[in-house]
Parts: sequence; structure tokens; C-alpha cells
Amino acid sequence: MKLALGPLLYYWPRQATLDFYADIADSTVDIVYLGETVCSRRHELRLDDWLEVAGVLAAAGKEVLLSTQALIESESDLKALRRIVAQGEFGVEANDMGAVRLLAAAGRRDWVAGPTLNVFNPATLGLLQDAGARRWVMAPEMSGAALADLLAGMEQTPQTEVFAWGRLPLAHSARCFTARHFNLQKDTCEFRCLGMSEGIVLRTREGEPFLTLNGVQTQSARVYNLLGDLPALRAHAGVLRISPQGEHTRALVDTFRAALAGELSPAAALEHSRQWMNDAPCNGFWHGRPGVEQYVAA
Repeated sequence: MKLALGPLLYYWPRQATLDFYADIADSTVDIVYLGETVCSRRHELRLDDWLEVAGVLAAAGKEVLLSTQALIESESDLKALRRIVAQGEFGVEANDMGAVRLLAAAGRRDWVAGPTLNVFNPATLGLLQDAGARRWVMAPEMSGAALADLLAGMEQTPQTEVFAWGRLPLAHSARCFTARHFNLQKDTCEFRCLGMSEGIVLRTREGEPFLTLNGVQTQSARVYNLLGDLPALRAHAGVLRISPQGEHTRALVDTFRAALAGELSPAAALEHSRQWMNDAPCNGFWHGRPGVEQYVAA
């Protein structure tokens, strides 16, 4: 089973981002996704910069893919998307159907169907396979049982990647809630996301963490953590995705690697990982339960 590092969902300063990926180059992660998937106004790094980072990671033996935006809103967004598809050095993660169309039209067979394509049935996944997808990333809200049923209905079983760690990406909007939080308009947001290592936690009136504001993206407050569910994951997934966080990402990669190698039991790995979590763990979606729950099978 391989480990993947998903695209960076937050807006970090340029040097912090470069330092992060320099560290990841020396890690045991197998696959790295690069690029801006959340908001086109975030451009501390542009495509040429991401390509340079990709070259460094590829030289370190990583499989590198460029991720596309999940919400395309302008001609400039389309221009950036076309450039990603046109480059042929690295694979692509398609996060909207516009990217799928362009990749299929270009005859590319090296792309990955991202989680925001919302694949929930064999017919849709088969359509993406026919268009050239060689791997797909399961939507985080999908359960393990639903995944098993979907794969059982496939004529040709694809390589499957499962989101296994990080704040859950729940929704995207044309409105920027971070800008709204600071009483600003989206187009004059003053780049308030910059330097927020993991967004803004939104709390209930009782003070309980509820959601995380990340620009136009809404995330969970709790951290999705499937370390305790590794035995079930092995049956259906070929790749586990870790979403980058502000600190300790490499330590998390090492913990997943130790658990996969049998050096830590799933229960011990889950407990070991709690020291690096910014909030309580949850795994409800995987078990077909409310996502906020932390479920332990009897």
C-alpha cells in the first residue's frame, strides 16, 4: 500500500511552502500532489514554481501530480487549467469535469480522478476510466461499505485512493467565508488566508469546534483519522492520502508507514497520532455514520 500527500489546502507563505516540500522530499511518502486547488487568488507560488518543486520531488523518487482547482470561475482559471493539461512531464489530478474533458481531449492516460468529482457508482467511475483515469480518489464522505459495493460492480477494478488523514474538505462556495469573517469582500480579501496554517475554526454557541473556514472551502473541525481502520482499508485501497497540516506532517507519514509495516498496531498508531492532532479524531463517514463521530467497532 502506498502513501500519498494530498495537495496543500491552505495558503502558506512562499518560503514556508518551499521548506515544507524540501522536507517531504526526504520523507517516505510515495506520491505527492502539488498545486492550488482551493482559490485562484492564492498565488505565492505559480505554476512555474510548482513545476520546479515537482522536479525536485521527482528527482527524490516521488510520483508527482499537479492538482487542478475544484471550482473554476474565470477565464484566467481556465488558462491555468489548460497549462496544467498541456505540460506532459507530470501527471494530473482532475478536480472538476472541465479538467476531465481537457485531459480526455488531449488523449492523456496518466491522470487521477480527484475526490471533488464525487464518484459514487460504477457507471461514473467507468466513464472516467474510459476517459483515461488510471486512479481515483474516493469522496471522503463515502463509507467503506459503499466503496466495497462500488468496486464489486466494476468490470475492471481501478486503483483506489482513500483520504485517510486531515480536516475533511466538505464543500466549496463561490463566496469566501474567510473574507466574510473579516467583513471584507472576496475580491478585496487582503489575502487574509495567508499565514493561517490551518484555517479558522468555527465554534458553536457552546464553544464546541464545529467547522473550519478555509477561504471558499469549508472543512470539518475534527481531524479525519483512519489509522485505526487500516485492516479494512487494505482490502479495498491501494493508496492512502494524508492531507498536509501546519506541523508534524512528516511525523504522521512515518506513523502511517510504521503501521503499514506492522511496527505499530492500528490501535497503537491511532493513539500515537493523537499528539499531533489539533482537534479530536473522527472516522464516522468510513463507517456509514455521522462524520463527526469516532467509531470503534465492537
